[in-house]
Amino acid sequence: MTQYDLDILASDRERSEAEERLRAAVENGRLPLTDLSARLDEVHASRTRGELEEACRGLPRPGPRDALVVDRPATSRGFVAGVFGGFERKGLWIVPPRMTVWSMWGGGKLDLSEARFSSQDTEIRAVALWGGTKIVVPEDIEVEVRGFGLFGVFGKRAARRIGKPGAPRVVIKGLALFGAVVTRSAVVTRGKG
Repeated sequence: MTQYDLDILASDRERSEAEERLRAAVENGRLPLTDLSARLDEVHASRTRGELEEACRGLPRPGPRDALVVDRPATSRGFVAGVFGGFERKGLWIVPPRMTVWSMWGGGKLDLSEARFSSQDTEIRAVALWGGTKIVVPEDIEVEVRGFGLFGVFGKRAARRIGKPGAPRVVIKGLALFGAVVTRSAVVTRGKG
C-alpha cells in the first residue's frame, strides 16, 4: 500500500475484514488468544486504513483458503442425485455437515477444491449403482475413505491424514455396485499475503 492508501479513512467493511483476519490468525495459531482483545480494540479505534494495518501487524493477508470452516449455512442441499443424468457441484460453495450423492445410470462430480465447510467434520455418503461419481478433494484437509465396491470400484486415492491443527475432516463412505466412486486430490493454489 502507498502512503496515500494508508491515509484513507477506513470503512465498516474494512474493519469487519480486519476483525476476521485477527480471528483467523488466532484460529491458525499465528496470534495468541491473549492478544486478540487488545488487537480488536485497536481495530475498533482505527480511523484510517493505515491504523487498521497496524492493528493487523505481523499477520499475512488472508488467501483464498485461509478460513476453510465458516460460520454460515450450507449453500447446497444434503442430497444430490444423478439418475439417468448427472450433477456437478464446484467452485465456491459451502458443504453441509452430511451429504448424500447418488449416481444411478448416470454420473456426477463433487468438487471440494474451492469449497468451504459448515462443520469441522463432514460426512459424504456416495452411492453409485450402474453409474459413477467423482469426488475431488483439496490437499489441505484430512480425508478418510471407507467405501466398498461390489462388482465396482470405490477408489481411495485421495485418502490421507494430515497433522495440521484445525484442518477440516471429510469422511467419504458408501457403495459402488456395478459402478464407481473415485476420489482424487486437487492441488490448491494459495493466495499471496
